[in-house]
Amino acid sequence: MLINKEAFFITSLVVLWYSANIGVLLLNKFLLSNYGFRFPIFLTMCHMSACAVLSYISIVFFKVVPLQQIKSRSQFFRIATLSIVFCGSVVGGNISLRYLPVSFNQAVGATTPFFTAVFAYLMTFKREAWVTYAALVPVVTGVVIASGGEPSFHLYGFIMCISATAARAFKSVLQGILLSSEGEKLNSMNLLLYMSPIAVLVLLPATLVMEPDVLDVTVSLGIKHRLMWLLLSVNSVAAYLANLSNFLVTKHTSALTLQVLGNAKGAVAVVISILLFQNPVTIVGIGGYTMTVMGVVAYGEAKRRSK
Repeated sequence: MLINKEAFFITSLVVLWYSANIGVLLLNKFLLSNYGFRFPIFLTMCHMSACAVLSYISIVFFKVVPLQQIKSRSQFFRIATLSIVFCGSVVGGNISLRYLPVSFNQAVGATTPFFTAVFAYLMTFKREAWVTYAALVPVVTGVVIASGGEPSFHLYGFIMCISATAARAFKSVLQGILLSSEGEKLNSMNLLLYMSPIAVLVLLPATLVMEPDVLDVTVSLGIKHRLMWLLLSVNSVAAYLANLSNFLVTKHTSALTLQVLGNAKGAVAVVISILLFQNPVTIVGIGGYTMTVMGVVAYGEAKRRSK
């Protein structure tokens, strides 16, 4: 009976993780491409605002995890640096969704292990076994093939997507360097608690300068489409739930299970997005994405065996 309860709990966490991650991705695409809401920086600021408020509530009031205090000024500046890189990755990803279909966005995003390996080598001189690096060849080759076979390819969107993927990998490596000492390590929920308000402070002036008509357009869209306020609110809450569920799934499952679920999540997002948005796909594009996913699976397995 206890095993059944635990299995049900973990299954519920995985469903929440999938729903939140895929939901925020599809809502981002819908708002930015199909709804006339062309403000990716402001959208990211909404996400970060929700993360700041909901992180505080869940940690301080609901005690989801123990509150970890910032212990020094240098630790604060390290967190601020991570927050700026994090902002860049999220904004870049949201900008790319204005121009690229979700399916291709996910194919490019799957190359994160490649950039992580590159940054780890350049910044920490950490070398992997040759088999691990060999597994990255189909990861990159698959995206090259998928790019050539993508009917909706857009160069600027592609550059933004690659930049966002690289920034995400850079943040991962940088986090390992900046918060490596035992006294300064933060779990992902506490890190989000501190990064989110900093991100809002960075994104607010960027929004005002780069998207000056955001308030006028948003209000007029809200009057025209009453559902927009609900979509924006649900999207922002989903952004927080994606982080929370990722933390909980990581905590309650093994690294291998997480890797398999993560790879499957990308494939599920691609299938759902194609069904919803009806974007054209080609056999070449599907083949390229499949090659990338298989490369990511091989890379994860090679990393696991080398430990």
